[in-house]
Amino acid sequence: MLLLLLGIIVLHVTVLVLLFVSTIVSQWLVNGEHAADLWQNCTTGASFHCLASSSNEWLQSVQAMMILSVIFSVL
Repeated sequence: MLLLLLGIIVLHVTVLVLLFVSTIVSQWLVNGEHAADLWQNCTTGASFHCLASSSNEWLQSVQAMMILSVIFSVL
């Protein structure tokens, strides 16, 4: 029983770490001089420019769910 409880705790800690990393990390999609993530789109070249992510409804809902999942997992 103790081994099962330890396994569940390790699994939950692993999921929390992956949740934080996936929310915070930049550059989910890298394609040559273009990098995109959940929060901004960046282009590199002669200079480095970043713009806010598009205002699609699905992207805003993903952003909201990621923030809510981080908040609820901390609680």
